[in-house]
Amino acid sequence: MRHVIQRLPVILIEWISPNLKQHVESHQPIVWLLALLIGALVGVGSIIFRHLIGLFQFPWAGTTGEGVAAAVSALPWYYTLAGPVIGGLAVGWCLEKLLNQKRTAGVADVIEAKSLGMERLGLRQALASAFVTALSLGSGASAGREGPVVHLGGAMAAAFGKRFRIQPWGKKALLGCGVAAAVSTSFNAPIAGVLFAHEVVLGHYSMRAFVPIVISSVTGTILSRLWFGDVAAFGIPTYQITSFWEFPAFALLGIVCGLVSVIFQFALIGTDYVARNISMPVWLRPAVGGLLLGLIALMFPQVLGVGYEATDQALKSHLPIDLLFMLLVAKTAATAITLASRFGGGIFSPSLYLGAMTGGAFGLIAAGVFPQMASSEGLYAILGMGGVAAAVLGAPISTTVMVFELTGGYALSIGLLLTVSISNGIAQALHGRSFFHWQLEMRGLFVHEGPQSMLLRQRRVRDFMVPIDEADENTRFDPEINETFLKPSWTLEYALRTFDTGGHQSLPVVDEKDESRIIAWAQQTAALRHFNAALVQAAEEEHAH
Repeated sequence: MRHVIQRLPVILIEWISPNLKQHVESHQPIVWLLALLIGALVGVGSIIFRHLIGLFQFPWAGTTGEGVAAAVSALPWYYTLAGPVIGGLAVGWCLEKLLNQKRTAGVADVIEAKSLGMERLGLRQALASAFVTALSLGSGASAGREGPVVHLGGAMAAAFGKRFRIQPWGKKALLGCGVAAAVSTSFNAPIAGVLFAHEVVLGHYSMRAFVPIVISSVTGTILSRLWFGDVAAFGIPTYQITSFWEFPAFALLGIVCGLVSVIFQFALIGTDYVARNISMPVWLRPAVGGLLLGLIALMFPQVLGVGYEATDQALKSHLPIDLLFMLLVAKTAATAITLASRFGGGIFSPSLYLGAMTGGAFGLIAAGVFPQMASSEGLYAILGMGGVAAAVLGAPISTTVMVFELTGGYALSIGLLLTVSISNGIAQALHGRSFFHWQLEMRGLFVHEGPQSMLLRQRRVRDFMVPIDEADENTRFDPEINETFLKPSWTLEYALRTFDTGGHQSLPVVDEKDESRIIAWAQQTAALRHFNAALVQAAEEEHAH
C-alpha cells in the first residue's frame, strides 16, 4: 500500500501528461484566448452598430430608440417617405462605391465561408457591409440587425484565424465564436448564441469547439449587459398555460406557424426573383424600394425598422385582431421589398415579428372559441414567435432557447417545444430548406444535403490530379476523337460519374482554355482516396473532443 501511495504522483503525471500534451499541440489554449478577445471585440462592434443605427435614424424620425412607429406617426406624412427614399439613395451610392458584390452580407455568407474557406470573409468588406446595413436600418428598412452583426463577428474571427497559425478545427471554432458572440450581444441571449453557432453555422456539436464558443458568447454578453443593462429584450407579463387541454391548440398553432414561415420565405424568394429581372441601376434600387416601403408605412408605420416596438405590443396583448392580421401582411411585403431592393438587413427580427403577430391573432381566435380554456393571446404570441422564427432560420433548438432568454418565459417550455417542432416539420415538408440554405443554393452550395454531397461539389479535379511534364511529347489531345476528358475546375462529383459511366480507370485533364493540351492525368482510385480522406477529416472534426 505504501508503495502504491508513493507512486501515486508518478501515475497521475503519466496519466495527465499525454492528455495535456495533446491539448497544447491541438492549439486549444491559444484558441481559448482568441475566443475571449473575439467575444470582446464583437461585443464592442455590436454596441457601436446599434448606436450607428440610431444615429442615422435620428435626423428623420427624431428618435434613436426602438419606438420608430410612434415617433414617425407624430410627424408630417412626408417624413415617412423621406427617410426610406433619401436613405435608399445613400445606400445605393454605398453599394456602388464600397461593396464589391453590390450587396450587404449576412448569415449565409458565414456558412459559405465555413464550407468553402475563410478567405471569403474579408474584414474590410465586412465593416463596409455593417456600415451600409446600419444606414439601411436607420433609414427605416424593414429588416433585422442581428444577421449583419453575425457576419461582422464571423469576419472578425476569420481575420484572427488567418493571422495565427492554428489547426483547421481551430479556425472553424473561432468562426463559431464570432457568430455566438454576435447573437448573444444582439439578443442578450448567451445560451442561444452558443447553440446557434453550432446548429446553423458549424452544423454539428463538438466538445473541442464548445469551450471557446461559450467563452466568446459569455464575454460578448457581459459587455452588452454592462452597456445596455441586464434586461430581457421584451418585458412581458407572467403567462401560464391554463389547461393541458390547450396542447392541441399549441399543435395547431405550430401548423399555422409553419405555413406562415413558408409563405414568408416564398415572398422573399419571389420578390427577389422579380427584382433580379427588372433592369435598373444598382444605385437606384434601394431608393425605389424605399419609396414602396414608405407608402406601406404611411398606413402601417409599425413595419419600419427592426420592429421590436410592435412585437412587444403583440406580446403584451395590446393589439386588436384586425391590426395583427394587417401587420402580418404588411410586414411580409415590407421585408420582401426591403431585401429585394438591396437594403441591408437580416431576417431574425422580421421572423420574430411575424411569429408574434401570428400567435397573437391565433390566441384571440382561440379565446373566442374556448373562452374558459384559452390562455392569454400574449402567451400564444410567444409561442408563435418561436414557431415562425425557428422554421425560417432552420434552427429549432437555438430559437427555442432564444425565445426563453428574450422573454424570460421558461414556464412555457413544453408548449413552445411542441409548437416549434411541428412548425419546423411543416416547413420542411413544404419548402425543404431554411432561408439561409435557399440563399446558398442560389450560389450553387447545397449544405443541407449533407457533408458528402457538399464535398462532392466543393472539391475539384485539381485537388487530386497528377500534373505531367510539359516537355512530354504525349501532351497533345484531340477532343473530337477522344470525347472523354476532365478540366481542373470541374467538380469531384462530375469526375466520379465520368469514371463510372465510361468504365475509365484514368482520364486526361486538359487545359481550361486549350482542350487540345493535356496538363495532367486523373486516376479513379486517386479521386476515391481523396473523397474518403475528406469524409474522414469532416467526421473527425465533427466528433473530436
